Amino acid sequence: MPNATPDPVTLAVLENRFRAVVEEMGEALLRTATSQILNSSRDFSIALCDARARLVAQADHIPVHVGAMPFAAQAVLDAFPGQMRPGDTFLLNDPWHGGSHLPDLTIVLPVFDGPRRDSDPRPAAPDHRDGNVDPDLVFLCVVRAHQSDIGGATHGGYNPSATEIWQEGIRIPPIRLGEGDTLREDLVAMLALNTRIARDFRGDLMAMWGAARLGAKRLQALLASHGAATLAAATDAILDLAEAHARRIIGGWEDGTWQGVALLDDDGHGAEDIAIRATVTKRGDSLTVDLTDSDPQTLGFVNSSWPNTVSAVRMALAYLLDPEVAKNDGAFRPLTVLAREGTVVRAAPGAAVTLCTSHCSNEIVEAVVKALAAACPDRAMGGWGRRFRIAIQGEDPRRPGRRFVWHLFHARPGGGGHAQGDGWSGVGEWHSAGGLKFGSVEMAEARFPLFFRRHEFLPGSAGDGQFRGGLGGELELVVETSGPARANTAGDGARHGAAGMLGGQDGAPHRYTLIPRQGTPRDLRTKETGVQLAPGDVIHVRSGGGGGWGDPARREPAARAADAAEGVV
Repeated sequence: MPNATPDPVTLAVLENRFRAVVEEMGEALLRTATSQILNSSRDFSIALCDARARLVAQADHIPVHVGAMPFAAQAVLDAFPGQMRPGDTFLLNDPWHGGSHLPDLTIVLPVFDGPRRDSDPRPAAPDHRDGNVDPDLVFLCVVRAHQSDIGGATHGGYNPSATEIWQEGIRIPPIRLGEGDTLREDLVAMLALNTRIARDFRGDLMAMWGAARLGAKRLQALLASHGAATLAAATDAILDLAEAHARRIIGGWEDGTWQGVALLDDDGHGAEDIAIRATVTKRGDSLTVDLTDSDPQTLGFVNSSWPNTVSAVRMALAYLLDPEVAKNDGAFRPLTVLAREGTVVRAAPGAAVTLCTSHCSNEIVEAVVKALAAACPDRAMGGWGRRFRIAIQGEDPRRPGRRFVWHLFHARPGGGGHAQGDGWSGVGEWHSAGGLKFGSVEMAEARFPLFFRRHEFLPGSAGDGQFRGGLGGELELVVETSGPARANTAGDGARHGAAGMLGGQDGAPHRYTLIPRQGTPRDLRTKETGVQLAPGDVIHVRSGGGGGWGDPARREPAARAADAAEGVV
């Protein structure tokens, strides 16, 4: 007999409790992580899935992570059917085993209804994909966090020279990392040995595990107070309500079929203007996004894994829905995603894919929004800026013998204009939607041998429109290492800026320049390895702005006067 749905008040309380759990998990991870990439730039996400790997709740972290995290939950269920016990911890990162790209480690921690002794027999449960799950498994706490280094041929987790995934870092299929509320030290040691900054890796892994355990503790208390049957019924109702809400919104859009195209600059190996082509069909309250006509997969690392592609399309839909719609499994039920293996949006196993969570995820979002702009023009925003990352490895003269890896998150690009106003300046890329932070300049200077000589908005970088895009940033970064250092770059957007929408103009593309203390300045390419840096060298960053929305001729004169007075143009 089906469980009775809780009354509306209880349902509202439980929905907010689920969200509070994932938000508290995120705060715990933020405050206990070791690396700058987590405790300052916040490159992590938290999700709560049910026993069928359905996304129940997420915190406001990195959208491209969260849409893919149910794939990780499903991969663990597939790898360990009926074999999970209380106190187990599972880990993965492989893009063909539930991950998006190798730098993102994902911990999955199961939550059961009531205690179970280790001596209890655990017969294998029927295949849960047919709807028959371990009857005692209720939730999966999922924690995904980007690592400062994951091994591979170059430091920092991104290898622009890679032509296959084995050159990008250590691959981890779903493994049982711990049992009995204890991690296996032999596995932790093996993983840490494969990274360049083992202390950061260990610290971040412990923070991830701690966040997952905190979530499990909070959910156990919720189970004790409400019972598994009530929480299961509430989960079904919450997902159904989100589905109904999303379908009401989509149902108000115009029916039709439209195309959108977005271009990647290059793959770092000679391929240029790589096209993401989205054909979007809207019928009634359902959407089909067909990416089949996208260009073939490339030699370089801009290819996308399937979980990342699905997540990017989900992001695009989420950005077009009302903010009040819960972004869970139910909200994405109206959406069907199609793609062909062997294309840049669904690379065959073994391809290099590390850049995909930035590019081509941004371009997938851009292509889908371009296509749907005709159906819902008041919801379609101008393009958000693209990512251009630099990772520096060297030695700090204040800490002799201690290496560091620093990731550039500063001088963020601008967001796109929209029907309600101008884009946000310095907000970042579409794939993170403001979730990635650049953190304190002073803290970065205290932790790393760097000096921020200039860090400010970049006038003229935004795309014009009835509502202009947000500004990108300008940064002059002085390297103060003890002796030579090395850098690599990983990004896009030096040829193609963020797209204007509905008559708006594109944002300016990026331009990053290396100004040696001795030598001739040169522009950095978006995909380079082995960039030599000497003490006193300067990296001059000019990041792109967001795309404009609407015809520039319709911009209010008062808005143009304000732009001039504030130095925006």
